[in-house]
Amino acid sequence: MKKTIILFAFALISSIGFAQNGPKIVFSAPNNTIDYGKVTKTENGTRDFVFTNTGNAPLIITNVLSTCGCTVPTKPTEPIMPGKTGKITVKYNMAPGPIRKTITVESNAVNYDEGRVALKIKGEVIIK
Repeated sequence: MKKTIILFAFALISSIGFAQNGPKIVFSAPNNTIDYGKVTKTENGTRDFVFTNTGNAPLIITNVLSTCGCTVPTKPTEPIMPGKTGKITVKYNMAPGPIRKTITVESNAVNYDEGRVALKIKGEVIIK
């Protein structure tokens, strides 16, 4: 019995040591996706991905990449402190047709593999 308790205590202490420390990025958009829905070409096409640093260290967004020139993302220039929120603004050029684009966020977040997060925008631009 004594060995079992010691083994259990060792496993518990070891698991605490493997907990991820550092910045963590959590987006408020469901599935990291913003749905424009059906919009007209006259709209400005700007949407914000809001996120929170739920970790215990400053979050640094190092780069934000788009799959094409029709989608222009902008990133925060300053680190996001633990518990604080930030936003990545995405501007789509509103060309008529379906919207299916991916934006890749590169950061020092420990809760995503290599700190890379895929964000998606979807919808349809219609001519009114």
